[in-house]
Amino acid sequence: MASALPLQSTLTLELSDLGCASEAQSLERILRPAVGTRQVSVNPATERVTIDGDLADLDLVALTALVRDAGAKVVRVGVDLRSADDHDAVARAAREGAPAIAAVRVDASRNELHIEAQGDSASVAELARVLRGGSAEQEPQATAPAEASAEPSDSEREYRRLMRKWWFGAAVAAPTMVLSYPWLFPVLRDIFPRGSVQLHHLWVVMGLASLAVLWYSGSQFFVGLVESIKHRSATMHTLIAIGTGTAWLYSSIALAAPQLFPSAEFTDVYYDVTAVVVSLVVLGMAMEIRARGRTSEAINKLIGLQPRTARVIRDGVETTVPVAEVRVGELLVVRPGERIPLDGAIVSGSSSIDESMITGESMPVDKAVGDEVIGATMNSHGSFTMRVTKIGADTALANIVRLVQDAQATKVPIQRIVDRVSAFFTPAVVILAIAGFVVWYDFGPAPAFAYATIVMVTALIIACPCALGMATPMSLTTGIGKAAEHGVLIRSGEALQGAQRLQTIVLDKTGTITKGEPALTDVVPLAPFGEEELLRLVASAEHGSEHPLGAAIVKGGLDRGIQLEPVADFSAVTGGGIVARVGGREVRVGNERFLRGAGIEPDALLTPFGTLAEDGKTPMYVSVDGRLAGLVAVADTVKEDSLRAIKRLRDLGLEVVMLTGDNARTAKAIARQVGVTSIRAEVLPGDKATEVRKLQLEGKRVGMVGDGTNDAPALTQADVGFAIGTGTDVAIEAADVTLIGGSLKGVVLAIEVSRATMRNVYQNLFGAFVYNSLGLPIALGVLYPFFGILLSPILAAAAMSFSSVTVISNANRLRGFRPTEALS
Repeated sequence: MASALPLQSTLTLELSDLGCASEAQSLERILRPAVGTRQVSVNPATERVTIDGDLADLDLVALTALVRDAGAKVVRVGVDLRSADDHDAVARAAREGAPAIAAVRVDASRNELHIEAQGDSASVAELARVLRGGSAEQEPQATAPAEASAEPSDSEREYRRLMRKWWFGAAVAAPTMVLSYPWLFPVLRDIFPRGSVQLHHLWVVMGLASLAVLWYSGSQFFVGLVESIKHRSATMHTLIAIGTGTAWLYSSIALAAPQLFPSAEFTDVYYDVTAVVVSLVVLGMAMEIRARGRTSEAINKLIGLQPRTARVIRDGVETTVPVAEVRVGELLVVRPGERIPLDGAIVSGSSSIDESMITGESMPVDKAVGDEVIGATMNSHGSFTMRVTKIGADTALANIVRLVQDAQATKVPIQRIVDRVSAFFTPAVVILAIAGFVVWYDFGPAPAFAYATIVMVTALIIACPCALGMATPMSLTTGIGKAAEHGVLIRSGEALQGAQRLQTIVLDKTGTITKGEPALTDVVPLAPFGEEELLRLVASAEHGSEHPLGAAIVKGGLDRGIQLEPVADFSAVTGGGIVARVGGREVRVGNERFLRGAGIEPDALLTPFGTLAEDGKTPMYVSVDGRLAGLVAVADTVKEDSLRAIKRLRDLGLEVVMLTGDNARTAKAIARQVGVTSIRAEVLPGDKATEVRKLQLEGKRVGMVGDGTNDAPALTQADVGFAIGTGTDVAIEAADVTLIGGSLKGVVLAIEVSRATMRNVYQNLFGAFVYNSLGLPIALGVLYPFFGILLSPILAAAAMSFSSVTVISNANRLRGFRPTEALS
């Protein structure tokens, strides 16, 4: 379609009824010719199709029709447009909505437009018209995404549908298994002897009953077979349909025209295979959907945090309204024990906020007037009034959900190898099954045709491309969701796999290891002054200063309960210090040159001054009424958990390097406090990426941790970039991983989650490959010449279903992941 906008974009289709992993891989192969050079990914765990690239000539209607033809249902369509035009052009395009458009969001800061529509044909056509720049019938409301994802209800509906099919199939399969071999049971052998008319009539009824099973319980397999033929892309459904269909046709021909077979022993029926195999596979699919739903538990839990209502003050009256009706700039009242409805800032009152569900930090955070609060976090105690700054899809929670969903839609690099193997897997199984039939027919024992048929059906049924396809995306979805629960946003599968292979972690000092702001650390009085008196005089004098170090001293004094006194005759000397009168006494605070210039000798405090400076602090001399009174020191202090986090990184076998623009003395002092031995000091911001590159040239896989602004080049250069985010700042573009809580604990957790997830992936892939490597030869009868063992198609169906459920259950073990106790 020709568009008025440069549509360098991302298209997302939310699906239901996708089926298993082989169906997802088949859909991906079907879509590739339609999307051309654009990147397309189908995630069976989240049931999402993601297409990245220029959407200018992409036919949305035809694309969604292809998805429906493949047997899946399109629930919702979302488009993120990254426009090169100005913000007004993007806003105008957003207003060109229609009743079918479900949501529109404009992000002027990034010049992005997000549009959503329902997945029905009419809505998709309307979305395509809007993107072409067509006029609008009316303006849409700029709303947030749905409060709860469509996935849980669709999954539950699909689960119930499959269980109904299972109960019907099981009701037919149970008696069919018994009545297929009546001569094995004492009473039945007399009622239905071999070759009797009664047995023939019984088998006719069984044939009709098993046909009903194929028609109702197994319909999706035959629909999938037709689609696979149409699109030349075989799936698990292809194998099951051919296997069960062959068994039913063979049995029906033997029943209707036994004279076509050379002897009576060829005319046994296998309706039990048809009914039981379909029932077991359908049960396995239902269990798979139920288990698959649990892999998205983390994202659903995040979505569920959003409060439904808010108390808004309008015209001076407090009113309870739905959160979707609140607008930016409105005042909200939040009471103790309530979740904060939206992002904003406190304008009156104070409280302690539990932000653990967003940042992963276990301790509540004290908030006062002017402080930022995050929507969906819990107000522990205290009432306050806040002004809303972000609503709907712009909130931190919505951004987190979007980032996690986007990450879950990606693939880890190893998945691409699996996809290539899977593309040849199903055709190879069909070829092997046919070859097995030919070998058994030519060389097998009598009745050779019956044995050959059983071998072919068993080989088709036991092969499980689903276990292979599910091995990676299930673990990826669970692992990324688990990291998000603890305040760590992993952007992609590639970042997840890369994190577990890191050998060196480079830490920016300021704001990463340290808090990034000066704080009062030491007060050293000289007799006859006491510590409290000295601090009171210095803090009062600095109260008039605009310097960050002065502000740190004032804050430190107030935190220690000091009462500030009135100040007169305040004067600041650039490069020296300040002088002021406090309670009629002259107070000077500054460096050595500043005091000597006033005729005050600081020699008595040179030793403690040097000790404090050696520790990386900034000491300042203090004089009162022309007499040396003591020292105060300020420093950028180390975060409380940096030492433990760095120790844990070393325990994980990682080399830790500190990178800073500070002088070597300050860098060494901080490094001593946190146990870092490798230091790169006096590094200019523009040279940080070069330092990372040097480490990479040594053959090391490097992770860089920084604040995401002046560290952006280094974060991009690193194999994995970790950005320290704070509050609602969760969308740092340069980073592969964002640590919402602003703590180095997040780096440890990201690496631990990465290692646990990739270990889980390898276990799943190993199990899937071993299962198929052993199962197929056994199904083809390699054990028969040695042990007389020939696998039944019924056991093959049970094994196939069990293999898929086992892979998903193993992936769900990640839901029990807990961060290291030492960091809790």
